[in-house]
Amino acid sequence: MELRITHFEQNGEKIQFGMKQVLRSAFIILLIIPMLAFATGPTGKTALSGKVIDKGSGEGLPGAEVYFPDLHTGSVTDIDGKYTIQNLPTTSALVKVSMMGYATFTGTIDLSTTTTRDFTLSTSVTEMQDVVVTGSAKATEMKRDPVPIAMVSRRYLRENASSNIIESLNKVPGVSTVSTGPNISKPYIRGLGGNRVLTLYDGVRQEGQQWGDEHGVEVDQFLIDRVEVIKGPASLMYGSGALAGVVNLLPGAPVPAGALNGSALVAYDTNNKGIAGSVALDGNNGKVFYGGRSSAKIASAYTDRYDGRVYGTKYDEKDFSAYIGVNRAWGFARLNLGIYDNLQEVPDGSRDSTSRRFTRPISDDGQEREVVSDADLDSYSIAALHQHVQYYRANTTASFNLGDGRLTSNLGYSRSIRREFDHPEHATIPGLYLLLNTATYDLKYHFAERNGWASAVGINGMLQGNDASQGTDLVIPSYRQFDIGPFLHTKKTWGKWDLSGGVRYDLRNYHNDAMYTRTDPVTGFDMASGPDLGDTAVVQQFGKYAHHFSGASGSAGVAWNMNERVTLKANFGRGYRAPSVSETSAQGVHPGTGLKQLGEENLLPEFNLQEDLGLFYDGTHVTASAEVFYNTVSNYIYNEKLASVNGGDSLFTQAGQEYPVFKFRQTIAQLYGGEFSVDVHPHPLDRLHFENTIAFVFTENKGGDGAIITDSTRYLPLIPPVHTNSELRWDMPKGKGCAKRLFVKVGMQVYFTQDRFLSAYGTETRTPGYTLLDAGFGGDIVNKAGQTLFTVTVLGSNLADVGYQSNMSRLKYFEEYPVNGTRRSGIYNMGRSVAIKVVVPFYLKRKALGTT
Repeated sequence: MELRITHFEQNGEKIQFGMKQVLRSAFIILLIIPMLAFATGPTGKTALSGKVIDKGSGEGLPGAEVYFPDLHTGSVTDIDGKYTIQNLPTTSALVKVSMMGYATFTGTIDLSTTTTRDFTLSTSVTEMQDVVVTGSAKATEMKRDPVPIAMVSRRYLRENASSNIIESLNKVPGVSTVSTGPNISKPYIRGLGGNRVLTLYDGVRQEGQQWGDEHGVEVDQFLIDRVEVIKGPASLMYGSGALAGVVNLLPGAPVPAGALNGSALVAYDTNNKGIAGSVALDGNNGKVFYGGRSSAKIASAYTDRYDGRVYGTKYDEKDFSAYIGVNRAWGFARLNLGIYDNLQEVPDGSRDSTSRRFTRPISDDGQEREVVSDADLDSYSIAALHQHVQYYRANTTASFNLGDGRLTSNLGYSRSIRREFDHPEHATIPGLYLLLNTATYDLKYHFAERNGWASAVGINGMLQGNDASQGTDLVIPSYRQFDIGPFLHTKKTWGKWDLSGGVRYDLRNYHNDAMYTRTDPVTGFDMASGPDLGDTAVVQQFGKYAHHFSGASGSAGVAWNMNERVTLKANFGRGYRAPSVSETSAQGVHPGTGLKQLGEENLLPEFNLQEDLGLFYDGTHVTASAEVFYNTVSNYIYNEKLASVNGGDSLFTQAGQEYPVFKFRQTIAQLYGGEFSVDVHPHPLDRLHFENTIAFVFTENKGGDGAIITDSTRYLPLIPPVHTNSELRWDMPKGKGCAKRLFVKVGMQVYFTQDRFLSAYGTETRTPGYTLLDAGFGGDIVNKAGQTLFTVTVLGSNLADVGYQSNMSRLKYFEEYPVNGTRRSGIYNMGRSVAIKVVVPFYLKRKALGTT
């Protein structure tokens, strides 16, 4: 089956192209890159070899990783600690040398003059400093990057339970998630989310109708090796959508040359009877590296203390991904492909008024309902009313050397298909049916480093077309938009000081088509129709609209490494965001929100200015950090309920149901807060970790543009309360017997009462505080040769089975009878859960250790 794009136009004619054409173009790009590199003149070729040594014993360290992030190549040391990396360009590049239990080494090597290099690593019980690739033009040491950034490691993902990759970020200070059940989560950074936080997969924009509150991120959680989060404006490098920050989901690096490895994963969750499986295979024959992963997960309804099993929270997700690439002295090129397919229920909160049991509609108007049986709640069968979300992705990442400089490109295509079935009597007809096609481009030229200056110029953006005409819930129009943004980024290293900054200017050209509707004589639903001015049955749903948005953004910051242990950072960032299609052009009732939404075509772009200050300490037995921020957002877009001209609320009637009417408007918003952390390793119990964090953000709607601010509209919506996270963990790398790399941990999260909420229009209510307990253990089971046979992890969440509601859960407000005999309202969060995961690695072909 070919997937086609049919809504990009040029000179009034439609341009049609599909997945086959995209893949063909991607392969052509892979072929022409080495030709372009050759055409620029001969590129030097070299190799690097050496040894990684334990500082204490002087012995070689087997299994240490030597990796060049910008070159996407590296090696693993052999039994003697030796390594060799072939096909390296004769240029300067940042190298990262790491091994569990040792402090990571990072530094720049001039490969034009260096062919051998030994590295000495010291044992360390504090958390490792690392290298990040998000938010700057090239890979950078975290301690030398002024931009506020957090990194979530492979180990963190392994040791924390979650039902999707975004939910796994909940414990990262400054990061929270808005959820609609266990498998739909959207990232929020320091109080801002939705279209203000940009999600990337390996540096490529994830475009999937993110304007909807119940529209999650379409990524296989088992595919992600680590996550990097920018906690502030990142429009300089990524343009519109990165006003509040960026979440970059990163897959693992290719395996070394000569290897053909894989793994099989199985997992089970006791709460919702969730079953997951994933199989991966990765190879490298020295000329081509390649790999793939296939995953599936299914879950029944989750349960909590008060609601029992919650109807409408099942899911059935399947994922597939593959990649192929080459790495040579001229550079590297990689093609990535991905498919995401998810059948997802979303609850509406309806219940029987007497028994409080969940009900489901059996008539299209929702007036006739039946109580959901226990058998249905316990089964894995997806209800007739559900969402079917498909996401197809293809992108090429490439880098090649041009003399002393380097050109990088990241070209992508994605197709998002969203169908929401909400008609019980016509279950095969989708209410909302959206087809979003996006082509992204990102080109950068990196100048040769001179006198500590590393600069790059680039341009990125996207071409996007959305077809919204095929459903019955016509909420947004079909549209086309084109984004383009040139930028300059530079970084200066001067001894202990690192200065970084840049400027950018963005342009967006947006057009949406007029849309007319008529009533389908068979079903009675609205359907898109061509304009027929003589037919009174034809109604105009959307008018034709065109607009151009533009804005400047940038950042400037400094990192001062006072000594080996203390770093001070300061950064000023200006972000930019163009209004989304729902904000400018929405017109209709979306069943997922329970209101009629009106867009405002005169909205201006949002801009923000955020100041950040951070102090970091990395000691022998203690690591600590203190980060504070102050953020002002001008032209902040928010939703406001409209009043009737006759007094009271404005109401819209559709299919016998009344819906309140909301419209977007703008104001000035202020947000400020911080995150503090301390990780103690008490001597002599160096393997004991006592980690503690606290995060807080406060907000205020300052008014403007005619907005009248009252006590009920004073605060912004969906702001996480003050919360702490404490964890006591014992690591045993050497383990005991056949069990190695063991850990055991207990943790506690305390969420304070949130009494600073947007109470206007019944949007939010006060949320009482609560305390959650978790625990876990895991490790590797090895054979006599030290080879891992399997890895097992057992993680328990909400072990006290607390009945609680997070103010960041949309299900808190899913309630048909808020006044009832239980004195409770809405749906509660998941109760006690134990997740068990087993990963079995397999080796079809082993690499020659120490070479690549």
